[in-house]
Amino acid sequence: MKQLGTHLVIDAWHCPAYLLNDPERIRTAILDAVTAGEATLIDFCVHQFSPHGVTATATLAESHIAIHTWPEYGYFAADLFFCGRGNPRKAAEHLETALQAGEVNRREFERGFEPSVSLDTSSVSVSETSPATNLTAFPETSFAGR
Repeated sequence: MKQLGTHLVIDAWHCPAYLLNDPERIRTAILDAVTAGEATLIDFCVHQFSPHGVTATATLAESHIAIHTWPEYGYFAADLFFCGRGNPRKAAEHLETALQAGEVNRREFERGFEPSVSLDTSSVSVSETSPATNLTAFPETSFAGR
């Protein structure tokens, strides 16, 4: 199966609190990121938390952008998933710049591929009782062939 999408997960620190606590600045940053990423906006939602913090989501024809801010820590977490056309890296760069991130950890995942390795579960064994459900898993159980 071909790659169906690109998923970027961003942790960003050392951002000015006033930017991260301003829903209009977050709105502008995301809408500009949609444009920078050459994506198509379908819907947008932003929520201001009390006493601080903003969550915003943009539903895209290509998938979504979501951001959650913690102004008291100068931190935001963002999730960008693009399938089809568009450039999630450019959208991510715009968000990081617009919110003046001093340090960024951006991880990228290729989504939609089928596993190319079959898992050998023939050596899996469990011999514990789960108190929550009172179920017992039997030791030396083979899951091969399933």
